[in-house]
Amino acid sequence: MPMKNGRFFVGLGGVALVVSYLVWTGIKDTMVYYLTPTELLAKVESDPHFHEVGVKVSGKVVSGSYSRLQGELLHRFQVHDIEHEQVAFWVEYEGVLPDTFTDDTEVVLEGRYGADGVFRAKTVLTKCGSRYEAAPEELKHPAEIEIRS
Repeated sequence: MPMKNGRFFVGLGGVALVVSYLVWTGIKDTMVYYLTPTELLAKVESDPHFHEVGVKVSGKVVSGSYSRLQGELLHRFQVHDIEHEQVAFWVEYEGVLPDTFTDDTEVVLEGRYGADGVFRAKTVLTKCGSRYEAAPEELKHPAEIEIRS
């Protein structure tokens, strides 16, 4: 009888290890790390070949820096580090920007930082949590909401 319990617990331990491994590799593959502008520029300075690597960078659009060529989808703007505003670089993006893109929003860029100091983005995503906050009327308790007829 003790032998059956021992095999059961060994089997259970094996299954737990396999499930743990699958969960860990799944999480590791979906984790995304964004460089800050400060980290990006430090990596480029320490390794010039880093210009050839595609990266994701998170920063904030410098207010007043956005421009677009008339009739074209080439956008140009500057992005700075959120913690170190003096660290900034130019971004060029050809395509349609997200609806939530403004001249002073946080962005996540995916692309390459060129040797000329311009980040050529293939993807531009915006971070805009404040736009999606509930309106004060939506925060009321259901019993407090007036029923209009």
